[in-house]
Amino acid sequence: MSDAILQKAAPAPLVALTEDEILFRDNIRQFAEEAVRPHVKEMDDKGVFEHSLLDQFFQLGIMGIETPEQYGGAGGSFFEAILAVEELSRVDASAGVVVDVQNTLVNNAFLRWGTEAQKKKYLTMLATDTVGAYALSEAGSGSDAFALTTKAELKGSDYVLHGRKLWITNGKEAGIFVLFATVDPAAGYRGITAFIVERNFPGFSVGKKEDKLGIRASSTCELILEDCRVPKENVLGEVGKGYKIAIETLNEGRIGIGAQMIGLARGAWEYAAKYAQERKQFGKPIADFQGVQFQLAQSATELEAARMMVYNSARMKDAGMNFVKEAAMTKLFASQVAERVTSLAVEVYGGYGFTKDYPVEKFYRDAKIGKIYEGTSNMQLQTIAKLVVGAK
Repeated sequence: MSDAILQKAAPAPLVALTEDEILFRDNIRQFAEEAVRPHVKEMDDKGVFEHSLLDQFFQLGIMGIETPEQYGGAGGSFFEAILAVEELSRVDASAGVVVDVQNTLVNNAFLRWGTEAQKKKYLTMLATDTVGAYALSEAGSGSDAFALTTKAELKGSDYVLHGRKLWITNGKEAGIFVLFATVDPAAGYRGITAFIVERNFPGFSVGKKEDKLGIRASSTCELILEDCRVPKENVLGEVGKGYKIAIETLNEGRIGIGAQMIGLARGAWEYAAKYAQERKQFGKPIADFQGVQFQLAQSATELEAARMMVYNSARMKDAGMNFVKEAAMTKLFASQVAERVTSLAVEVYGGYGFTKDYPVEKFYRDAKIGKIYEGTSNMQLQTIAKLVVGAK
């Protein structure tokens, strides 16, 4: 059989982009450069996300990428959502995570477990003008997510919620929260239930906004529930099945964090490669020194490998395949690569890289969260170990 026939018969690589996806990616890249980049430094300094950008996100359709058109969304794919997160994060990881949480966590939860009435109401809001947040973590339940203590008690036609949530991304801007509480603490994880909480519900308030090391423009807030009344029709999925929603949604979210990490790593690498051509020592650009060349080559190779893992996991999700192991590996490796690449970028800049007058120190700060949120690196290793070697 000739090489030409073999090439024609072979399936396209799982991670290859279609022409439509390339066009979509390039449009997001242009938008990030023109609309987001001018605000990056000020947003980071102030720790506040530029509200006009949120309006543009909705206008561009990237707050409801997978949402069907009947609910006001773009009717796109999970893979396209991942491309959007990557391209935004290349310019600003805070912008990337706003879009990531909206699409991979909040919208996905409604798409998979919402009733038709819930989809019609909330997916339409989330696609057109309302930011969403995903509220699972508490002060005493991080990696041990099912140790949550926020309680929900059915009283008449409402559930009454008491408790506090911590580390909630998009907390300041969100109008809709997918929030987890237990209807029966004695039942352990079998009591956990997902609720749809609107910001204006009685007894609900947003507390302290954290002053963070990185992704500073992305709001991370405490949520306070004091006799918060939630209509019982706002249970998402089934009562007592919130643990399933939490686990399965976070599996998808981990691919989104992988996209955020490769995006910001690429942004840092591009700055470092350019600076290496400009910075001269001993009479020539530092890019002419083999030591620098090899470090940039090594980081470019790792970044490409991480990108292939992210893309492959996203393709598997879209294809309806089991991607739990791949998602865990993707988040683990992409966050490791992001930390290494951004650290190298600071070193390439030398003393300048350690100052806020140059862009790479922000990428370095932004990268650190990748090993922590939506499942720490140790939790990813635990998941991988269970799936590949049967560890307990």
